[in-house]
Amino acid sequence: MEQAGIEALLREMESYAAAHHVPIINERGRRAFLAVVQQDRPRRILEIGTAIGYSALLLLLHGAADARVTTLELSEERAELARSFWARAGVSDRITLLTGDAGRILTELPGKLAEPYDFVFIDAAKGQYVDYFEKIQPLLAPHCTVLADNVLFRGYVLGEEKAPRRYRTIVKRLRAYIELVNQTPGFATEILERGDGLAVTRRK
Repeated sequence: MEQAGIEALLREMESYAAAHHVPIINERGRRAFLAVVQQDRPRRILEIGTAIGYSALLLLLHGAADARVTTLELSEERAELARSFWARAGVSDRITLLTGDAGRILTELPGKLAEPYDFVFIDAAKGQYVDYFEKIQPLLAPHCTVLADNVLFRGYVLGEEKAPRRYRTIVKRLRAYIELVNQTPGFATEILERGDGLAVTRRK
């Protein structure tokens, strides 16, 4: 698909997500996200949380020319929609979509991996980020980046305002994630505050 067609498809995906309340990376966060991807130009990419396939498409468009994505999605309905968008973009052969619980799939991947991942994008259940980070360790290349979205969660994670009761568990677990990536030996983390917060964790 030509560039104009790709841009039109991305706008269509954004409109669909807004109309159907599907969480995709927002406009401010997207700029920071793309800056990291364009800097790293990853080849082997793992995404946790496919949704409608928007960020997977961005990863392919802005990663290395031979980039491939493995992406995990719980919802069969969203997975089918993602596949239809990728087919229209002509990139289906570069994406492997695995459906089911991400925590379970991550434990099964090490024995099936032909090549480690040099880039991981986490944008799924916020309360599971610590579990995901621990489970991806056997899957990572010596030089890799782990990018986690929504880590500031509406400003409650590092802000002084107390989170509403319904968000307190998520906020607590995201604080634990930030602490984990800051304290894990061999990694360095930067928090980008655009959008809802992106944690950029690089293996030193």
